[in-house]
Amino acid sequence: MIDIAWSQFTPWTALAGGALIGVAAAILLMFNGRIAGISGILGSLLTTRGADLPWRIAFIGGLVLAPVLWMMAGPLPAIEINAGYPVLICAGLLVGIGTRYGSGCTSGHGVCGLSRFSPRSLVATLSFMAAGFITVYIVRHII
Repeated sequence: MIDIAWSQFTPWTALAGGALIGVAAAILLMFNGRIAGISGILGSLLTTRGADLPWRIAFIGGLVLAPVLWMMAGPLPAIEINAGYPVLICAGLLVGIGTRYGSGCTSGHGVCGLSRFSPRSLVATLSFMAAGFITVYIVRHII
């Protein structure tokens, strides 16, 4: 379980982060004709050859480099994870399996698919959200 310090929440940085994600997704779609779905980009990284490889490496590199650049400007937000490695490994595997069955992840469906009015992405995003709500309810109130 992740604890968020809501007293430290700043809506302007959240808005700026969301805008940056939207702009990055739009740029990738406009200039490369590709959807900014992280699971698809990462999943195809090892099997892709030719002209498709450099932009995938740059995209993943940017995801890794962004927190490093943020740390140079100021401290990263404090995150406390109250789960052990077995729970985190199971959660990661379940997310990975879900992205394969759902034909994409929250970034591909939730950001890019919904902005293109994709009915499939709407169903997938609603399913992601419902699964998250149900999981939080079970973990916090039943178990």
